[in-house]
Amino acid sequence: MPEFNNVTIVKKANVYFGGNVSSRTIRFSDGSSKTLGFMLPGEYTFNTADKELMEIIDGDLDVLLPGTDQWQKIIAGESFDVPANAAFTVKINTATDYCCSFIK
Repeated sequence: MPEFNNVTIVKKANVYFGGNVSSRTIRFSDGSSKTLGFMLPGEYTFNTADKELMEIIDGDLDVLLPGTDQWQKIIAGESFDVPANAAFTVKINTATDYCCSFIK
């Protein structure tokens, strides 16, 4: 879906890695939430609490998912899942626009 309707947006940005990664939290009436974010080239490791669906809107990256030792190439229009209570690493090759859905 290209847009979200009837949502609440948290004004304060989530800023990580010295400003190289930033996102805004979106809350839906059903209690679910997502972040819309932007990552500059570099390598970053994230930790999850909930299961996540990472949708890549624009850009390209390589991801090292938990339990694997091989990097997976992800390009615009693709997505990947991350389990809850895990860590994953991304190598951002070009500036990347993403949407992260938190799955409870």
